[in-house]
Amino acid sequence: MPVWDDLVGQEKVSGQLEAAARDADALVTAVAASEPLPEASKMTHAWLFTGPPGSGRSTAARAFAAALQCVSPDRALGGVPGCGFCDGCHTSLVGTHADVEIVRTDLLSIGVKETRSLVRRAQLSPAVGRWQVIVLEDADRLTEGAGNVLLKAIEEPAPRTVWMLCAPSIEDVLPTIRSRCRLLTLRTPPVEAVADILIRRDGIPPDVARNAARATQGHIGRARRLATDARARERRAAVLRMPLRVEDVGGCLKAAQELIDSASEDAKQLAEEVDVKETEELKAALGAAQGGRMPRGTAGVMKELEDRQKRRRTRTQRDTLDLALIDLTGFYRDVLALQLGSRLAIANAEAEDTLERLARAGSPESTLRRIDAIAACREALDRNVAPLLAVEAMALALRAG
Repeated sequence: MPVWDDLVGQEKVSGQLEAAARDADALVTAVAASEPLPEASKMTHAWLFTGPPGSGRSTAARAFAAALQCVSPDRALGGVPGCGFCDGCHTSLVGTHADVEIVRTDLLSIGVKETRSLVRRAQLSPAVGRWQVIVLEDADRLTEGAGNVLLKAIEEPAPRTVWMLCAPSIEDVLPTIRSRCRLLTLRTPPVEAVADILIRRDGIPPDVARNAARATQGHIGRARRLATDARARERRAAVLRMPLRVEDVGGCLKAAQELIDSASEDAKQLAEEVDVKETEELKAALGAAQGGRMPRGTAGVMKELEDRQKRRRTRTQRDTLDLALIDLTGFYRDVLALQLGSRLAIANAEAEDTLERLARAGSPESTLRRIDAIAACREALDRNVAPLLAVEAMALALRAG
């Protein structure tokens, strides 16, 4: 299956990347044969992929990286690079290609130290592939200092190095960086397209796939998790019961605490799955003795890992809480649609009775105020306000709205 098939509902972006991959292939071929370089090329050394969460920014960057490393013989016959089955495509997609570095962070930010390491790598020539490719999936988490380090590398690129930055919007990237990148903007995929790929690629039953795609409004990753993880469905159902539990102050405070506890439990669950394995692997690499006794001089390394795991748990808790708030926003958006006399694209059809009850009990203006309260809570969390305080304030606003 060609690498472009994973770009759900992104026909325009796929076409632009296919054209660039074709020109990139012609450029490398001309250099290898000592032939004149093409006069015009759609290929460039720095790309910025933007789009709303779930649009497939990272998927598009990975597909492009695979196409740049494609070694299929069909290219010489006029085929589009990115066959999906050759060694270059396969290793790029699974993350084992020597010349494709996929950078994602499970922390709150990407600092100067990590960025300098990437810049040093970017100066190297490709080891086995056709290009040296660096995909930075969370470019919006670069600190200001890290962004300035990256800027110099993009201003003075190595001949066959390609940077691919991913961020929700151009405003999330330093102006000096985005001005030196070619911008590709992805859209939220249609619900039908998301359901189709869940059925076709993941083998999910059609009714489950359609319900998950509709509930997440085209967010591919969340739709897949909702369709395959019963716990995710339970947590979402609990979040959607919150609007019925904020009828008094006590109910508001209890609902807020339970929302925080749910996010904490999710972070703890994910940590238990990753941290133990990570810790044991590091201990083995450092030469731990039987019984877990560590060699001298390794305490600092273990402490660094523990600190990193703690930051990751904080990030996971915030991400889980933000997803809950997105679900809550979608719920009130459905209430607003019913109040305005529309039943098109209702995301939470399984809660239709509750939606209609709240729609009758309030006005469009009050629903909009509730949606604004949720947005204010998300902004407060971004500013590092204590999560419980932010959620309690939101819950009280939902009651007063």
